[in-house]
Amino acid sequence: MHIEKNVCESIIGTLLNIPGKTKDGLNSCLDLMDMGLRCELAPRFESNRTYLPPACYTLSRKEKKVFCQTLAELKVPEGYCSNFRNLVSMEDLKLYGLKSHDYHTLMQQLLPVALQSLLPKHVRHAIARLSLFFNALCKKVVDVSTLDQLQNELVVTLCLLEKYFPPSFFDIMIHLTVHLVREEAIEFCTEYLSNVDAIGVPSSTNVDHKVGAPIPGGHITEVDCNLLLQAHHYVLENTTIIQHYIEEHMKWLKLNNPRQSKRQKWLQEEHMRTFTHWLRKKVEVAIADKEPISETLRWMAHGPTHYVAKYHGYAINGCQYNTNDRDELRVTQNSGVSIVATTMQISSAKDKNPVFGELCFYGIITEIWDIDYTMFRIPVFKCNWVDNKSDIKVDEFGLTLVDFTKMAHKSDPFILASQAKQVFYVQDQLDPRWSVVLSTPERDFSFSAKDSDDFMDNSIEHHPLITTLAQVESFDTMDDSDVICIRGDYEGFWIDNKSSM
Repeated sequence: MHIEKNVCESIIGTLLNIPGKTKDGLNSCLDLMDMGLRCELAPRFESNRTYLPPACYTLSRKEKKVFCQTLAELKVPEGYCSNFRNLVSMEDLKLYGLKSHDYHTLMQQLLPVALQSLLPKHVRHAIARLSLFFNALCKKVVDVSTLDQLQNELVVTLCLLEKYFPPSFFDIMIHLTVHLVREEAIEFCTEYLSNVDAIGVPSSTNVDHKVGAPIPGGHITEVDCNLLLQAHHYVLENTTIIQHYIEEHMKWLKLNNPRQSKRQKWLQEEHMRTFTHWLRKKVEVAIADKEPISETLRWMAHGPTHYVAKYHGYAINGCQYNTNDRDELRVTQNSGVSIVATTMQISSAKDKNPVFGELCFYGIITEIWDIDYTMFRIPVFKCNWVDNKSDIKVDEFGLTLVDFTKMAHKSDPFILASQAKQVFYVQDQLDPRWSVVLSTPERDFSFSAKDSDDFMDNSIEHHPLITTLAQVESFDTMDDSDVICIRGDYEGFWIDNKSSM
């Protein structure tokens, strides 16, 4: 989207004061003086130079270094965007050579993270609101009922930006954002008009990108029996044809252990300890009695071999996953995963009746296994998981942060490769122990029969970094008479007068 690219370019150029890109400067200050606005930003003239006070959106040199360093040190998944290390100049504190897609990722995800500890709170929130607007509008599926609210929120966001940024910032591109919601509604209508095609919007392509494949270079090795049992149990628990037997085993445990089974914690632990052996005997008896048993169920109940194929990478669901060891040698980051799972939640060590609920887990892939069930293989990821109780938090801007200094869930480290949702982590600017979680888009790959080696990136959608908008009253508490357009935490800057040069 060209409008999104131009808007992001104006924001970056103004924040970093890039010549030719910034919407601020001496002329902007003089315009404000002519209009009688923001008198505290009036330039102070001297014989050979002019002093410009720091506006609320102005970054100090130290903050520019933090902003540029955050982008330069980014390790993102393959295909997410360009390598910002090649686009950031730490000497000039500028960005060079960004493509439209780089601005797309900046506007929708990276900009709020790069500004996490910079700028006054009200300016950061206003920029984050604009970021969330573009993210919501660029989704593959847009809820039509939310378009009116989206338009109203954009109007509020633009009003906030007008309070903070100079009038010169609001060129035609900023104005055109007001029409984007209406254009989205019109595009929605064209889907229901016969013989009408939208301009510049490619038609959808139905492709099957769920089938996974490992990257070359794997090796077969014998693994620890306890780890293999954990992986096998997880596969069984997450296979549809096994669910009936899980319920039957639970009933069997309750029937044979009426007193202990009243404690949910004991019941769950006993099920995990005995289910694989119970299932194997159950299926063996069914086969001996010549009952109809599918081949998949037969071999899964029999269990895997003790030798598994280990790989350094695996591609599935439109994402490339790598082990953390492989990521350490590369400029990309493909080892971050998340999963939403139903888990037993215990309030304390003495809690004998925990409850079950859905939780989101964040981790890093340490190993990739292809478990061999003789007739087929099932890929799983072995991960280090963050402790959900103490090592996950959400800050005041809605960003999710995790702490990898302590790991948890060591008795349940595996997930199916098909269940993984890719994320990546950006080190927190305030505390290096913490990392901000960012979701990556799933990419659809269309396969060309004409050229079997040609895979084309069909569509990319960025998941929202901030899911809810903060109330304006929570950060914009000053009225028009308050000094919200100038920063008092550092000095402004001097420019040489042209006549003295």
